[in-house]
Amino acid sequence: MGAVSQSLCSNSDMRHAVKPTLLLFISQLPLLATFAGAFSSLGFAQQSALAPRAHPAQATQSAGEAPPEFADARKLIQQGKVDEAIEQLQAVEARDPATKGLDLEMGTAYYKKSDFPKAIEYLKKATAADPANSEAIQLLGLSYYLGGHPADAIPLLEKVQGWYSRANVDAAYILGICYIQTKNYDQARHAFAKMFDVPPDSAASYLFTARMLLRQEYDPVAEEYAQKAVALDPKLPLVHFLLGELYLYKSRIPEAIAEFQKELAINPGHAATYYKLADAYSRVQKFEDAERVLQRSIWLDATSTGPYILMGKVLEKKGEFDLAVRALQRAVTMDPNNPTTHHLLGQAYRDMGKKEEAENELKLAEELQTKQDAR
Repeated sequence: MGAVSQSLCSNSDMRHAVKPTLLLFISQLPLLATFAGAFSSLGFAQQSALAPRAHPAQATQSAGEAPPEFADARKLIQQGKVDEAIEQLQAVEARDPATKGLDLEMGTAYYKKSDFPKAIEYLKKATAADPANSEAIQLLGLSYYLGGHPADAIPLLEKVQGWYSRANVDAAYILGICYIQTKNYDQARHAFAKMFDVPPDSAASYLFTARMLLRQEYDPVAEEYAQKAVALDPKLPLVHFLLGELYLYKSRIPEAIAEFQKELAINPGHAATYYKLADAYSRVQKFEDAERVLQRSIWLDATSTGPYILMGKVLEKKGEFDLAVRALQRAVTMDPNNPTTHHLLGQAYRDMGKKEEAENELKLAEELQTKQDAR
């Protein structure tokens, strides 16, 4: 099938002869996705094993039996009934404001409610009463960060870089983000290196920091750190992919294409690189090249909707509407609530002269987009 696929895109004279193969390929996508899903589940198991874990002492502290006066409130929080939990705790406070541990419970409840000023108020009392209470220190630091005060969060999170279950986040990650937001990029790199167990001056540490910087939209610094990673290790997997993403985001298309091609030379089995390279090709109207690499992306990973959507868009641009509809219908099956897919499907139907189907899809796309915007 690979040889046929290549001839499909590289030899325009044979295109019409081999298009049925692509039609058959798209029709078999549900079966391919089943097999891919089985392998993907193994990947999820690996990710689960790599997820942040609480230190045994921390886990014991967080998972221990709640004091009777707080047990009901904790159950309500677990059920998502935070306001009711706060009412329970306020009743305890009214009876005895000096109840041991009450400030931490109140601070935790307000933290869960995302009322960070109130959380800070109570957690400051909890840390003053027990300066060795690591959970209270961590939650106070996180409340400062989430309340928009990263500089205040840093000294607290530096003391406790573990992970408590009631925090719902890894404090080490948040510490690194705080360093980024205060423009202390070197300290951020050290924090992320510690998170991922790599040397702080390694190419990997620069790559991880570049990824976090890009996520926080610190694009120039992200590019600088990614280039530093390349200088330290030109064959480091995913560093050229990151640079390609950055250049694609900046519409620096030739540079993006060059970086994705470098990534594939190092990492030829990375489905996402083929997908992003196809995106870059499509933006400069190299639709044959885009189709060719999209097929490879889907062969490697049939569980992501992005390549199917882009495939539909590329085929629609090429005037191959039947194939475009097949690809987009597959994307709809995988994610029926994506307005982009329905919009593209509506366009394809309109180009085919199927007015009713086009109107239905375009109307549905508009409704789904309105719902998304309302959220």
